[in-house]
Amino acid sequence: MNKTLTEKLISKSLVEGEMIRGQRIGVKAHQTLSHDLNGVMSYLVLEALEIDRVKTEVSVHYTDHNMIQADFKNSDDHEFEYGMTSKIGVYASNKGSGICHQLHLEHWGIPGKTLIGGDSHTVAAGGIGMFSIGVGGFDGAMTMAGEPFYFKMPEIINVKLTGKLNPFVSAKNIILEVLRRISTKGGVGKVLEYSGPGVKTLNVAERSTITNMGQETGATTSVFPSDENTKKWMKAYKREKDWVPLSADEGAVYDGVIEIDLSELEPLIALPSQPDKVVPVKEVAGRKIDQVMMGSCTNTSLHDLLSIANILDGRHTNKDVDAGLYPSTRTVIRESIARGAYDKIIASGVRVFEPVCGGCNGCGFAPKTNGVSLRTTPRNFKGRSGTATDQVYLVAPETAAASAVTGVITDPRDFKISDYNYEMPEEFIFDSNLFISPSDNPDEVVITKGPNIRPLPEVQPLSDNVSGEILLKLDDNITTDHICPAGALYLPIRSNIPEMSKHAFKVVDENFAERANKSDGGILVAGVNYGQGSSREQAAILPRYLGVKTVIAKDFARLHLANMVNWGLLPLTFINDEDYENLDQEDLLSIDATELVEGKKYTVFNKSKNIKFEVTSPLCQKDLAAVKAGGTINVVKNKLKAEKIDNFK
Repeated sequence: MNKTLTEKLISKSLVEGEMIRGQRIGVKAHQTLSHDLNGVMSYLVLEALEIDRVKTEVSVHYTDHNMIQADFKNSDDHEFEYGMTSKIGVYASNKGSGICHQLHLEHWGIPGKTLIGGDSHTVAAGGIGMFSIGVGGFDGAMTMAGEPFYFKMPEIINVKLTGKLNPFVSAKNIILEVLRRISTKGGVGKVLEYSGPGVKTLNVAERSTITNMGQETGATTSVFPSDENTKKWMKAYKREKDWVPLSADEGAVYDGVIEIDLSELEPLIALPSQPDKVVPVKEVAGRKIDQVMMGSCTNTSLHDLLSIANILDGRHTNKDVDAGLYPSTRTVIRESIARGAYDKIIASGVRVFEPVCGGCNGCGFAPKTNGVSLRTTPRNFKGRSGTATDQVYLVAPETAAASAVTGVITDPRDFKISDYNYEMPEEFIFDSNLFISPSDNPDEVVITKGPNIRPLPEVQPLSDNVSGEILLKLDDNITTDHICPAGALYLPIRSNIPEMSKHAFKVVDENFAERANKSDGGILVAGVNYGQGSSREQAAILPRYLGVKTVIAKDFARLHLANMVNWGLLPLTFINDEDYENLDQEDLLSIDATELVEGKKYTVFNKSKNIKFEVTSPLCQKDLAAVKAGGTINVVKNKLKAEKIDNFK
């Protein structure tokens, strides 16, 4: 049978199930990725499981998210993570080396391999021809321990690219166009597989921009073929020996096709506060702005920085605009300096930060109250910038740079200057101290934990009767940022669930945690795409910790759904979406959850209104059993206890 590229990639790591659309399959990771924000949870799990050594071809940890050292918390977390990685065989990036997704692309990514990473934008590695999936910290730990990662075999959508991008219309506009067409939930249960003659016009960094932000469609992942451009990229990083050609077979069958003529694209912009609210830049041109942020894992390759420098060359940023740049890696910085681009950017008045996630996850560079901020980041969720009243637009680097000069949203083509013709270096500057190798004497490594690192919370098995008041009735597209806020005030306490729980749903209702505690838990009701966004499993842990047993929604985002299973939070979906309209906050609901059975319809009694409606669960039987036990975390603990008893006997 003629196979798609996706099918070829999955087959290389498939260990359970068949590649039948919708069937539960298990893949084993060749590589894993973790970072300092979600990694603490992963390494606490591995420590609890007493894992001596990771069971992958390579595992890499990055220190790039929580880099503001306002007090002891972040530094303590880093110390714990550096100790754990050294002890169990994980390579770790030095602080300041760069952002995980770009660094992994440069130094570790291998076409044909499967990468499981504790960050939603792990999918960026699809740009080099990897099958890459973002997961929560618990699943990240399990894959490091050699366990399979399970998900439903996705549909495969062929995104066929033809033509060539015009000047000042860079790769970011391709994924903005995809989002404009299919929305933030149009990719759920799907892989976006790119093909066509237009692919050959894009280098690996450009492809990674597209696959990175493909996460915002809800897709399982996105993939590009591995071709001569991929080979050229790997050769430039002295890794040509790892290159293999990969593409779909002629005549491969897809579940859908999206055709995009690159020559017809124009500069696009996503309006506040969703990545799919995309319109042409010219439709909002002239709107006054307060801030421009260039950078993040999505858009600061060398190509991006040289293009930005080309626009800023000899110009100054507008006096009313606060402009900043977060480069992606130390190598990109050094290459930019060597070409004079860094000097042009600094001379224009742009503030340059170290190569970290920073402003993208609200850790620095927050806009002013009601501030209009143009960003090249992948997300513009409300409040994610660190300012609750932000108005964040998503744009390509060229639009960001041009607007920084004019002070208003500007189509970069209006500058009437020559486009920068990028030629990738035959060899990138080599940095020898980006990574720390794990210890050869793991028994001598001392693990230290600061006072902010708390033990994993105990989750009780799900009760037979799930009842309580509706604590929150939520709208569509509730993101993980709504549930577990981002920003410099909250990210450092992610490892402290009791403290973090006080801020759950703070963006929606400042009094939620207090009400949940007083009511001894309850139920959440939501619209479509509940849990959209990042891999942070705290968005599942916090409600469960506060006593919430179930979330009834129209549907769920894939990654968050997996985290709900891991931490024993029951996901239920309306049989008839109209029933959502009949529910109000504070309604008292009751559900018989004695037996959780795949495909079963459950009757929900609304005691406040004396009505009933039906729901079901999107989970398979194995996942339902895990939820009943209090989550996969308890299943694993019970399994290990049983093994210890058997060994003792």
